[in-house]
Parts: sequence; structure tokens; C-alpha cells
Amino acid sequence: MASAKTNLLSGDARPSRAVVDFGRDICCDLPAAEQREWLVTNGIGGFASGTVAGVLTRRYHGLLIAALKPPLGRTLLVTKVDEAAEYGGRDYALAVNRWADGSVDPHGYVYIERFRLEGTIPVWSFAIADALVEKRVWMEQGANTTYLRYDLVRGSLSIELAVKALVNYRDYHSTTRGGDWRMEIAPVEAGLRVKAFEGATPFYLLCSSASVEPYHDWYRNFNLAVESSRGLDDRDDHLCAAMFHVKLSPGGSVTLVFTTNLWDERESEPALEHLRAYEQAVLARASQAGDPGWIQQITLAADQFIVRHPTDADPDGRSVIAGYHRFGEWGRDTMISLPGLTLSTGRPEIARSILRTYARYVDRGMLPNRFPDAGEAPEYNTVDAPLWYFEAIHQYFAATKDIATLRGLFPVLAHIVEWHLKGTRYNIKVDSADGLLYAGESGVQLTWMDAKVGDWVVTPRIGKPIEVSALWLNALASMTRFARVLKMSAQEYDLLANKTREGFQRFWNPDAGYCFDVLDSPEGNDASLRPNQIFAVSLPETPLNRDQQRAVVDICARELLTSHGLRSLAPGDPRYVGRYAGGPCERAAAYHQGTVWGWLLGPFVRAHLRVYGDPVRAAEFLAPMARHLKQHGLGTTSEIFDGDPPFTPRGCIAQAWSVAEIISQWRGIRTFHVKRGPARSQR
Repeated sequence: MASAKTNLLSGDARPSRAVVDFGRDICCDLPAAEQREWLVTNGIGGFASGTVAGVLTRRYHGLLIAALKPPLGRTLLVTKVDEAAEYGGRDYALAVNRWADGSVDPHGYVYIERFRLEGTIPVWSFAIADALVEKRVWMEQGANTTYLRYDLVRGSLSIELAVKALVNYRDYHSTTRGGDWRMEIAPVEAGLRVKAFEGATPFYLLCSSASVEPYHDWYRNFNLAVESSRGLDDRDDHLCAAMFHVKLSPGGSVTLVFTTNLWDERESEPALEHLRAYEQAVLARASQAGDPGWIQQITLAADQFIVRHPTDADPDGRSVIAGYHRFGEWGRDTMISLPGLTLSTGRPEIARSILRTYARYVDRGMLPNRFPDAGEAPEYNTVDAPLWYFEAIHQYFAATKDIATLRGLFPVLAHIVEWHLKGTRYNIKVDSADGLLYAGESGVQLTWMDAKVGDWVVTPRIGKPIEVSALWLNALASMTRFARVLKMSAQEYDLLANKTREGFQRFWNPDAGYCFDVLDSPEGNDASLRPNQIFAVSLPETPLNRDQQRAVVDICARELLTSHGLRSLAPGDPRYVGRYAGGPCERAAAYHQGTVWGWLLGPFVRAHLRVYGDPVRAAEFLAPMARHLKQHGLGTTSEIFDGDPPFTPRGCIAQAWSVAEIISQWRGIRTFHVKRGPARSQR
């Protein structure tokens, strides 16, 4: 048993089979294959995604979802391809579609011999008699361009492929009714140009080694099963715009290109090698001796959230996409994710760019909660995003000792503190009596527990939320350290920190043996057992004594911990909802009332390691996430899970802070383990 635990930390970085690799037991089981989803991204907000089976289940599935206003303005342009093969005189339909009446036709998933990820590239192997056709999908970094490559890797005869390209032009959150909509489809060199309507961005369907026929045939009433389960519109129409024909000899290949850019055919040949080299460079920056394959896989997943966010001051600015498929840029998520996505992967220059980018958006002491998809003004309805900004800068400086960047950002941080002392939006202000941070007003959700339907705020948490004051204390402690590093007076920040540290003892609930979740709410002190108190232990500056820290970790372990994160509310609470399902109202009611959040596994592991000093046990808490990489979003981690077993993954298939916290905690555990020594850690 001891050696098994040691191996969990020591790992095995030797090359092995793909972390995500399925055979017919998964690929030919439609329910299993359609609940497993792949994702590729282009670094400017665009992406492609679908299921192992090939059937559309979400409005967000597509081969080219382009970021027309990077990193947002995401628009579905190319939905899917329907392939058919002719081999040895027989026809094989390789496509899969589900229709409004519930029928599935054709059933191409039965020919999938194998599915695997090569880095982030999904690869299907179709077995047709003695022939084996491989299909790969990837995107070009920095461009709204998707590649599909088919290789006849085995066969005694040539094979003829017919590939239909289905297109659209809609916001990626919506669905389409084709009606009598006519798009302009015109020939260009090596393919076709599609212009959906006057003023629309044209896009191209290209292949230099295949013949192409223009079509204009609406395929109507696709059924989107996941949208059905979410109580949303589940019908979608797509236009068949082209048919590609190609004959492949054994060992031959063909590449289709879907793009918003005029294409030089010479670019398609090295595109795959360019992406492989890029991903190897990402791994080389991040790798450490002993990293197991699943950590390498999730390191590549971390890169998918980093996007360019150009500004007038910095055309190469960077930001973070909070989650795929449906989230954009969120300030809170960005700051929580930044250390894991950038510092733990060996790319501090990206962290610096993100920190500088967000500094330009600070307003009245607040960071934007969200940049709307359509490009409207940023929304400033978050109390904790600016406080997580302090923590991100703290971790950046600890990793880099970059005094120049710290000096440039210090006035921004001082501005934030000043506004919190005198008061800013939504009654956000420090209470001078106890040094704790008050926030909230009716109808507004300000903390990360931000579910809202219409005017209904599910968990308003008006008052003094515990994690907000814990973050405020850490912000003040960071300012004290920063001021001293910069040879400035730190006295004011030190006095404020001491005041908050003393006042924080108000959160301790001696009757329950753990902390209140919110103080001084309109209904009094909220004793709900929630995970927010874990931050009072996991953040660098803890205001709790050792016994209190242990009590918080223990109660979270007993009541909130699951295989994939912490529940948002203890099961014994009458408001607890153990399954995240139903329509928008039902899901909103469950979102923070029992649903498990993957990102909370990070602070729990960090707090547990702080209290118990056992890196082996801490690593064991992360182990189920290695298996989770094969369950939902392949090679990445989900946003949320049901609170009840078997903790089914829900929400976004890929969530930035979930991925970031796993990487960050793995690195932290490894560092602790190495410094302490394996033998002592094992004891």
C-alpha cells in the first residue's frame, strides 16, 4: 500500500498510450459515445467541438465557431460534415444524426474502431472491411481556421470519400430555423465561398485535392439532446453547402479547410506539424520530472483557455475564457485561474500580460465581472474579482520577483483599496467597526455564488460573506509586503490588516464548531454549512487559529467533499438539491444549493495540506480527476457535478478554474513532497 501511494506522487512521465483512448466498447455505444465531447481551440476565442459519436447534442457543437470580434463575437459558421465511403463496391455511411422525431440516421458510429486524443487533436479510426480511415480535426492558432484530415492508413483497395459540409451563420448561443434563407455560395480557387447575407463575414470551404460541388439544401430539425434535457430549444437547421469528392489510395490523405481567411493551399500541409510543435513547446515549458500523463494532458487543456485580448495600449494583450462552450471572459474566473493556467505551466509572461490587461479596466475600485459576448460595456457586478486580482499579483510576484511590473500595478491596487475604504458600487465598503467587508443590495448577486433568474437572486449573501473578508485580509497583507518591497510606507495597510484579522473571529460559530457563511445579513448571521469558509484556511494569510483551521477542514471533508470537488451546501440542509437538472429555473435553484464545484477541490487540498502536512493524502484527493478526463469534456475538467453519487458531470465541459486548480495543487503537492522528502511524507 505504501509503494502505491508513493507512486501516485512520483508519477511516470514515460511516453505511453494516450490518456484518452477508447475502443468499440465506448465508440459503438451511442449513449456512451455522445456524452463524451472533444474540444479544440484557436487561441483567439474560437473553437470546434463535438461528440465521439459524431452526433450533434448541443447548440455549441460545430467545426468552426469563429471569434469574429476576438476573443468574443463567436459565431457558428461550419456545423459538421457528413461522410460516406465507397469501398470494394459497397457504400458505408459514416455520419450520425438525430432528428426531431427521436430517430437516429445514419448510424455511422458503428464503424468507429477507435477514438483517441493526440495532444488535443481528436482522432477517429473508422474500420471498413479491411480498410482503416483515420480522421483528425484541429484549428490553427491565431486564426478562425479548422482543418479536417482523412488518411487511408490501411486497405487493399482505394476508397472514395464523399463529404457533405453543413454550414450556418448564427450566434453560438442561439438556434436556427432555415425557412427560405438563401446564402450566396460561389466558387473560388480550390473550393467555395459562403456569404450568409449582406454584411456577413464570408467564409470558405476549401480543398485543393478534391472536387467540390456547390449545394443549397437545408437539413431541418436536428434534435439536440442536451438542450432538451436543459429545457431549452432543441431544434436546429443547417444548410448543406458543399459536397467534396476524393479518391484515396492506401497511404494517401486529404485535408479540408474551413476558414474565414483567404487560403494559400501551401499552408495546409505543415499545419498539423505546426500545431504538434506548438503543443510540445507548451509541455516543455510546463513539464517537471515525474509528471504523469494525465497532468501533461491537463496542461494542454490549460492552454485552451488563454486567448488574445487586444487593446489600443497592448495589441497582444491576453485574457482567459472562463469555460467552454458557453462562457466568455469573466474577471473573477480569470484571476482565480491565472496562477494555475500560467505560473504553474511555466509561462509568467502570459500572467503579466493578463494582469496588465485587466488593470486598464479597473473602475471605482472594481474589476469587470464579465465582458459581454456582443461587445457591450463590461459589467462591474462582482465583489470578489478585484480581491482575487491581489492574490493573482501576489502569486505572480512570488514566482517572478518582477519588481518593475509590481511597481506599475501598485497604484492600481492602492486605488482599489481606497475605493473599498470609502465605498463603491452595491454598498461595497469596509466596516470600520470590525474591518470586515460588507457588500450587497436587493436584486444583485455579487459573490461567486451568483445564480439569478429574472429578479430572483438564489443566494444573495448580502452582508459580510466569509470568503470576501478572507480575500480582503489577504489583499491588505499583500499590500503590506508590496509596499515594503517598493520601499514605501506599509503602516496603513498593516494596521488595516490587523483590524480585519481581529474582526474575523466574529465568523467563528462556537455552537456549530465551524464558521458562519455570512455575517450581518438582513436575516442575521447565516450559519449555512457551505464551502466558502475553506478560503479562510487555504489563502496564504489565515485569520483562524490552528484548532479552528483543522475544524474547518474536517467539517468540509465530512459534509462537503466528493470525488470531484466540494458541494456548495451540506446535504443535511433542507434547501439542498442533489441533482443539477431540469429547466433554467430548476438548474438555477440547484447551482449553489448542493451542486459540486470542481474548482473548490483546489482550495480544499491546499487547506488540508496546510493543516495535516500530508502530501500523499493530498494527492489522493486529486486522483479521481485523472479518471474524470475520460468522462465528459475529454482531456479536460468539468465546471460542476451532481451533489449526489455518482456525481455526474454537468455544466461546461471545460472550465478554466477547475483545470487551473488541479495543476496548481499538483505542483504545490509535488513541491511540498520534494522539500519534505518522500520518506518523511510517507510517515
